Amino acid sequence: MLKVGLTGGIGAGKSEVSRLLVECGAVLIDADRIAREVVAPGTPGLAAVVDAFGTEVLAADGSLDRPKLGSIVFADADRLAVLNSIVHPLVGARSRELESAAAEDSVVVHDVPLLTENGLAPLYDVVVVVDASPETQLDRLVRLRGMTEQDARARMAAQATRDKRREIADIVVDNDVPLEELRQRVRDVWDELVRRAHAPRKAPEAPQE
Repeated sequence: MLKVGLTGGIGAGKSEVSRLLVECGAVLIDADRIAREVVAPGTPGLAAVVDAFGTEVLAADGSLDRPKLGSIVFADADRLAVLNSIVHPLVGARSRELESAAAEDSVVVHDVPLLTENGLAPLYDVVVVVDASPETQLDRLVRLRGMTEQDARARMAAQATRDKRREIADIVVDNDVPLEELRQRVRDVWDELVRRAHAPRKAPEAPQE
């Protein structure tokens, strides 16, 4: 099994790359999706969030009111740390569970938005960074996601810098390109990941006498 960490700045196109890798045959473990699942109604995760933040973070239907919770935690680093202390262990446990269910010869891609920010690169055999220029990111966020330019710039500024992401990358996917060109680039990355997955692993060296 090859464990791949996939990350990229907001608007860089990481979700598109993960979708194309799944088309190629990757097993995808999506940290964002799992983070939503572990605080779904009826879960211990949601109960813990309500214990910490009160019932005002619940919507009328009993689900988590994400915008309300976001307005609380992103204005207060201590409260964000409390939320992370609840959610991150649950996400990690579920991710490991899904990974252990994958076939031994799988390429397992962990889609982790905050991989760089949380120092998670050592957890993976290979780190793939989806990269795009800030101008491309801004254009996609405003044109495709409907953000204001101010909001888009604020979200970009809150993440790790482009240079920091590239520093931890084993493979960089340049996504300042049309979809068809990106598709070919992802196929090339997939070929490399499969090659690494099937390459013989070096045995650990015996200690010196």
